[in-house]
Amino acid sequence: MRLHLLPAALLIFLFASPALSSLQRPLTNTLSTTLVDALSNDPNYTSLLRLLQRARLIPTLNKLNGSTLFAPTNDAVQRHLRDNDLWRSVLNDDYFVLNDNVQEQLRQQLFYHLLNYTVTELPKDNTQTHYTLHYPRAPPDPPSRNPPPFPPWLPIPGGTLGGKPQRLRVSANDVAVDAFGKGGAKIGNTSTAGNGIIYGINKVLEPPLDLAKVISQQSSLSFFNKVLTPAMTELLNSTSKLTIFLPIDPAWDTLDPYERLYLESEYSANDLNRILNLHAVVEEGVGYSDTFEETTNLTTLDGSKLEIKVSSMNVTVSDARLVEPDIFASNGVLHLVDSLLVPPGTLQLTPEKYLLALNCTTFVSLLHSVDLGTLINNTDVKYTILAPSDDVMSLQGDKELPEKGSEELKRLLQYHFLPGNWTPEKLSDGMLLETALEEDGLAGRSQVLSVGVSSDDRKSAEKSVRFAGAKTIGNPTIFSTSQAEILRKAPHTSLLIPHNSAFKRLGLLVSAHLLSTSAKQDLENVLLHHALDTIEYGQSLRNGSQHTFSTLEGSDIRFDRFKNGSLYVSPSGGWTGMQSELYVKDLLTNTGVVHELSDILIPRSVNLTIGKLVKAAQGSTMASIAVKAGFEWLLNGTAPPDGFFSADESLSGTGWTLLCPTDNAFKDVNLTKLFAQPDALRAIVEQHLVPAQPSEGESSVYDTDALYNNRPLPLDDSPTYSTLLSSKSVYGDLVFRWRDNPESKGYIVGIKGARGTDGSADWARVLSWGRSTTASGGVIQIDRLLQPYNPPLWISYGAPTVVGIGGCVLICLFFYGVRLVWQRDTTEATYEPIGGFGRDES
Repeated sequence: MRLHLLPAALLIFLFASPALSSLQRPLTNTLSTTLVDALSNDPNYTSLLRLLQRARLIPTLNKLNGSTLFAPTNDAVQRHLRDNDLWRSVLNDDYFVLNDNVQEQLRQQLFYHLLNYTVTELPKDNTQTHYTLHYPRAPPDPPSRNPPPFPPWLPIPGGTLGGKPQRLRVSANDVAVDAFGKGGAKIGNTSTAGNGIIYGINKVLEPPLDLAKVISQQSSLSFFNKVLTPAMTELLNSTSKLTIFLPIDPAWDTLDPYERLYLESEYSANDLNRILNLHAVVEEGVGYSDTFEETTNLTTLDGSKLEIKVSSMNVTVSDARLVEPDIFASNGVLHLVDSLLVPPGTLQLTPEKYLLALNCTTFVSLLHSVDLGTLINNTDVKYTILAPSDDVMSLQGDKELPEKGSEELKRLLQYHFLPGNWTPEKLSDGMLLETALEEDGLAGRSQVLSVGVSSDDRKSAEKSVRFAGAKTIGNPTIFSTSQAEILRKAPHTSLLIPHNSAFKRLGLLVSAHLLSTSAKQDLENVLLHHALDTIEYGQSLRNGSQHTFSTLEGSDIRFDRFKNGSLYVSPSGGWTGMQSELYVKDLLTNTGVVHELSDILIPRSVNLTIGKLVKAAQGSTMASIAVKAGFEWLLNGTAPPDGFFSADESLSGTGWTLLCPTDNAFKDVNLTKLFAQPDALRAIVEQHLVPAQPSEGESSVYDTDALYNNRPLPLDDSPTYSTLLSSKSVYGDLVFRWRDNPESKGYIVGIKGARGTDGSADWARVLSWGRSTTASGGVIQIDRLLQPYNPPLWISYGAPTVVGIGGCVLICLFFYGVRLVWQRDTTEATYEPIGGFGRDES
C-alpha cells in the first residue's frame, strides 16, 4: 500500500510531532542521516538492523520526524536468542518464512523499543514514564494467517490498554525499570540522527505480559498465586483495561488461620473469585497512578467502591496503603497494597467451609446424607462441633458406621453438636453437656455428653480435653492420609507419642512452622521419626544393650539409660543437645506398642532454616528487607558469599540469630522510601543480626523445664550481645532484660547506650523464639523495629566538649595556684649571717 493512500489521521499520528515538553521535543532535520543510517554506520547494531529489515520497519524509521530508539546491541541480541525461538529463527535462518502474523509479533516487540518523540535528556534523580509505539492487542482465537488490515510498518492505536500505547519507565542509567528505578537494561552509547536519537542498551526489552503472568512473577504475591483458580487466571489474562490492586503476602496473615486454611482448600473457588472481583476495576482507561487525583473513587467488578487518596507521604486505597504502583501489563496495570480490600461481612464463611478446609469432608458428606446440612450452614445458631477428620474416619472404616442416610447415623451425628460456644477455658472435669440429639426415652430432652479435663504434664497448665472419651486436638494439623495409613498399618512398630505440651517446649516458632500448611513434608518426617520399625517393650528399653534404633522416617534415634532408671532419647537431627525423656507405658495396639515422650524429636531430614522461622514469625517484611540488603544467604541457611564480609571480620563458621520484627511493626514505616536506600536496609539487618560462634563441648543437661534447650541465645542474667553493626557503631550492641511487670511480663531487648529519644525505637518486647538446625542460632520474634541509633549532636559532642572544657579549667587553676605559691616564696623575708653564707669562720 502506498504512503499517499493512507488516511490523513494516521499520517498525522505517526509523522506529525505532538505537543512535547522540553525533554521530549523532535530534533530538527539539520542532519541528513536517519535512524537507519545511524544504525548502519555502527557495527554494534547489525543484528538489530537485520531484524528491522525482516519486520519491514525500515520505512517507519526513515519517515519518523523526531523519535527515540532504545537499540539493543549485538551482544544483547545474541543473549536474547538463547531463550527466544522467534528471534533466533528470523535472525539466523535466511529461508525462514515470516507469515503476516509472525511478522506482527516481531514488529510489536520492536515497537516497544521505539518512541514517537525525541528524549534528549534522561532523568537525574527520579524515573520518567514514556509512551512507546507498541499497542498490545489480544491475539485472535484461533490465530489468523490473514494479512493485517493496515500497513505493516504503521502502529495503529487501539488494543487492550484502552487505545493507549504501552508505557516504558526510564531512569538516569536504565530503561524498563520498576517504580523504584530498579532492574531494566543499562543505557550505553548515544547516537544522534536527523530524525531522532538512539540509546544503546545491553538487553532486549521484553514487552509486558498479561496480568496473570505478571502476577505470577511477583515474589510478594506468593499466597495469591497459591490460591489462584483457573477462572481467576482467565479473568486476569483476557480482560482489557484491567486495574488490579492486590494485597501482598503479609496482608493475608491478618486473616484467621482457619480462613486462610479454607481459602487454600479446593472448596473456596467461588469466594476467591469474589475476592479478586473486589480488587479489580475495569473503566474507560487503565488506572495508572498518575491518573489518581487527590481523591478518586473507583467501582470494582463486584460493585464495591474503592476510595483512593493521594498525599505527599503516601497513597491509600480505602484502608490499604499503596506499597508499589504501576507494574505494567499488556492488558492493564497491577498495584500492590498492604491490606485486603474486603469490606467486613462481605464473605460468609460458614462452619461447613471451615470443616472442608480442616479435612473433615467425610463428616460433611455424612451430615448432608441425613439432611443435617443446616447445622453447619446456619450462622445464626452457635454450635461447638466435635468433628472427626478424614484421617480418623479412615481409621474407623465404613463397616463400623451406620448406613448412609439412616436414622441411626443421623442420631450419631447429632451427638457431635453441642449448642453454645464451649471453649477449653469454660470446660471442667466431670461436666455433662447437652447435645443436639433429642431422645424419645428422655421425654424429648437432649442427650448429654461427658467431659474429661486433665493435664498431661504436672508442670504444664495446658488442658487435655476429652468428650465421651475421645481426645481433642489442640491445634488444627494437616496430617496426610498417606502417613495415617503408614502409621496405622505398618506392622511391628513402636510409637513414641509426645505430650501435648511438647510443641510449646519445642519453641513457639518451630511449632508454628511445623503446624503451617507449607511445612507438611517436615511435619510428616517428624511424625515418622517417632515410629520405631521394631516392637520395643519397656523391659527391653530399660535393660537391653541396644542403644540405636531405626525409624520409619529412615534415620536412627539413640537411647541413653541412667542408673536412676531414666531413659533419654536423642534424634538424628535437631540442634545440639536436643533430647527427650521417655516414659515407658507399654500401651498395646494391633501393630505394636506405644510409649510417651516429654519432647518432640527433629530428624536430620528437617532443616529449620532462619528463613522458615522468619515466615513462622510473620516476618515477611523483614525477610524482604534482608533479601534487598543482600542477606538472602542468611534466610536460606547457606554460607555468605565470598567477599561479603571484610577481611578483618573473622566470621567463618559463625551461626546467626536474627531478631525479627513482626509485619505489624512496620505499619508506620515508609517502605517505599526505605527500599530505595540500600545502606539503610543493610544497617537495619545488621542491627538485628547477632553472630553466634558455635559452642564447643556443649554439655548435655537433662532439664525438664518448659523452656528446655529451645532458645537461640541465652537470655537470663541481662546478657549483652554484639551485632554486625557493633563494628561500625558504638550503639550496635543489644542487651536483654527480664521485665517482671504484671501487665507486660517477659523479656525485652534494647540498643545498649541509646539515649536522648523517647525510647520507642530503641527497645522491643520478645514474643517468641525458635532455634535453627542448620547452624547455631535461630530467630527471636520481637514486636518492634529496632532502628539503628544515631544520637543527637548534644549527646555525641556534649560530653567530650564538657570534659575538654573542664580539663582546660583544671589545668588553668593548677598553674594559677603554682604561680601564687611562687610569688609568695619570692616576696617572703629571709635572713643570712653577717658576711654571707660563704665566709670562712676560721
